[in-house]
Amino acid sequence: MKKLIAIISFIAMASVAMAQTAEEIIARMESEMDKHNESEGVAMTIDIKIPFLGTMSTRTYYLGEKYRIEGTLMGKEIITWSDGTTEWTYNDDKEEIEIKNATPKEKSDTDGDIKMFDGITDGYDVSINKETDSEWHIRCKKSKKNPDKDAPKKIDLVIAKGTYWPVSLNTSMKGIDMTLREVEYGVTEEQVTFDPKAYPNATIVDNR
Repeated sequence: MKKLIAIISFIAMASVAMAQTAEEIIARMESEMDKHNESEGVAMTIDIKIPFLGTMSTRTYYLGEKYRIEGTLMGKEIITWSDGTTEWTYNDDKEEIEIKNATPKEKSDTDGDIKMFDGITDGYDVSINKETDSEWHIRCKKSKKNPDKDAPKKIDLVIAKGTYWPVSLNTSMKGIDMTLREVEYGVTEEQVTFDPKAYPNATIVDNR
């Protein structure tokens, strides 16, 4: 019996020693993401819940100054491409492609979504809210010392065990719920370049 108790105690102590804090898990996630760079391009799915309109789900692809955003709202598909100078928007409901000059954007605007995963512990009190066999669910509450008035009050982060890769990030900003998920690095030029041959029947509306 004494040997059994000693074994149980050893396992318990080893489990405590191996336990990771929320801060350590997030730091490891950031380290894994830092192994990639902007030249690879990044893609992610963003779900935005808009009052009175419902949830709009978009798949975004960024590669340098270029990007493509695929969105579906109320059953209608809209795809936008931009190369930083020109913007093309396809509307499947109208079977129309609008071409216009792209709105000048700061560099931070084009990679702002993925930047939400950086520095999460800055200005937030983090804790493990739930744990499963495959994931950590971490709650990030805005610290009273956080100087950013526009920062979300809370962020819910899910991180995969084993890979430490982000599964999802959910937050609410100005009454709009937003979830980032399916983050992947590796975007090709073809994925972010508009090809008119792919829409032979669409009407072109050039507003440049």
